Amino acid sequence: MYTTTSVFLATLTRAGVTHAFVNWGSDHPAMLEELARQRRESTDGRTIPTIITCPNEMVALSAAQGYAQITGNPAAVIVHVDVGTQSLGGAVHNVDKGRIPVIIFAGASAHSSDGELKGSRNEWIMWLQDIPDQSAIVRQYMRWTYEIHSGRNVAQAVMRGLQIATSEPRGPIYLWARREAMEEEVNEQVMNAQLSRKAWPSVSPAGLSPEDAKTIASALIQAKTPLIITSRMRSKSASFAHLTALVDILAIPICVSCPSTVCFPFSHPCYQGTFFGILSVEMQETIASADTILILDCDVPWIQSRGTKPRSNARVFLLDSGDPLKLGMGFAHVDAEIICSADAETAVGQILTFVNDQKTTSGDVSEIVAQRFDCLRARHDEWVANIDTLETTLPEDGSFTVPNLLHVLRHAVREHTPSEGQRIIILNEAISNYAFVWTHMRPERAGEIISSGGSSLGWALGAAVGANMGGQVAGKEFDLIVAIVGDGSYLFGAPSSAYWMARKYNTPFLTIVLNNGGWKSPKLSMLGVYPHGLGSKLAGDNLTVGFGPEAPDYAEIAAAAGGAWGRRVGRFEELQETFAEAIAAVVVEKRCAVVDCVLESI
Repeated sequence: MYTTTSVFLATLTRAGVTHAFVNWGSDHPAMLEELARQRRESTDGRTIPTIITCPNEMVALSAAQGYAQITGNPAAVIVHVDVGTQSLGGAVHNVDKGRIPVIIFAGASAHSSDGELKGSRNEWIMWLQDIPDQSAIVRQYMRWTYEIHSGRNVAQAVMRGLQIATSEPRGPIYLWARREAMEEEVNEQVMNAQLSRKAWPSVSPAGLSPEDAKTIASALIQAKTPLIITSRMRSKSASFAHLTALVDILAIPICVSCPSTVCFPFSHPCYQGTFFGILSVEMQETIASADTILILDCDVPWIQSRGTKPRSNARVFLLDSGDPLKLGMGFAHVDAEIICSADAETAVGQILTFVNDQKTTSGDVSEIVAQRFDCLRARHDEWVANIDTLETTLPEDGSFTVPNLLHVLRHAVREHTPSEGQRIIILNEAISNYAFVWTHMRPERAGEIISSGGSSLGWALGAAVGANMGGQVAGKEFDLIVAIVGDGSYLFGAPSSAYWMARKYNTPFLTIVLNNGGWKSPKLSMLGVYPHGLGSKLAGDNLTVGFGPEAPDYAEIAAAAGGAWGRRVGRFEELQETFAEAIAAVVVEKRCAVVDCVLESI
């Protein structure tokens, strides 16, 4: 017997969705029965897609996000009616703001109550869970929401959902269906009618118009103080190559604002650093002095209330892959001469072609370029020297700073992994230490570091599980996955669920907990408004942002939930040996490891 559910799951698989991260409920009898049928009829007992049991819905969606960030393809998430949809929590924000394609499916309470249809109400909760507009819970974060009514067109609904989710601006879609719809019986003809994914393609990336490409390229060529700001140029080698070539040929400094992926190599002389609202004096001067600014896939290029903005006569060009006017935000604006909806990789390639043509026909663009490159190299060398000093200057009491810790971790990863650190991925959810991780881990390769792309905490632990699975599917064979989190984001990540999943599905990863005793970011937000207020004189616990006096034992939580190796460290002399043992636990023993690094308390 086949049902709507049979067609739904088969269509996901035929369209290339390999994994479904699930949290079952009363709306899923047809799902569980279909999976039982698949296991009975398969030769190896496997199901399609592969089902990953997730005790927590936010961990499920975070895992699906991590999977998609590695593979570039969506996974499915299946949750329980309105309550499961709500329990997806802040992960919904992250996949929206991070532009991550995910297929979310939720069942819904039956609409019949007298047994007139299969799946009719037979449990008391079904009256309570029948809400007026279930998809309204998440609609403003979704690219598309749709109710499945019948098995006869469920395949079309899945294909349209995938088409929308994987077109710019990429993101999540939400499908839902009542019990009776998913229980509807269908014949073999409906079950075996396969739709071709080729007939439901993603929208092709758009480029710049020839006129806009010429205008932007000409402006960059003529500029005396050009600048590029980006956040999330897609982690593909072509993006790296085009952007690096453009920066090289014109000696353009590049700043990275609030990144969700590695946009530019750390060691390149034109790289000016990463910022999250707070800019160094050098970066503030770079933005303020620029006469031409190209903004590529960036939501927050600067924060004016912090005193950072371009000069009034600067030529500003804004390119975004799918939402240049930021329609997903209540309000956002950048004064710009040209605003384009264009794929950044394609657009940079067009600009580069024009620049190369101009250089070929007119000789060297300018002697200013060579001088500018020399200045940028000197500034970069000075910046790296300052970073070296931060990493090697130790507190007198034998403790360590975040730069000290990351310096040791960076070298430990290179020393104790088979690829010498070339096949690793770092998930950055360090929050108040976000910028430190981007700076002191010194990434060189596309995709070497990723973050959620949003602001809801609790992404990294589940994402590490999903990234591990995504690496297996994509054949990337990571030596090591490292999640660097704050103690607050660790607890937001439902660690009991995440580490249980990691053990069950053999997806081990290393967690570095930057333990400063609570939520530093809310304290910093307060200080941004009341720098000398009453709260500025209070410790974290008195300000109610601290986790003291008895902080959780983060390593023991992971050990109890998933058999993880764990240790708490507070002295610099312990770091090197501890990181070596932790990496060995992941790489050799194939189990998770948690290093709880005690920092100066907030």
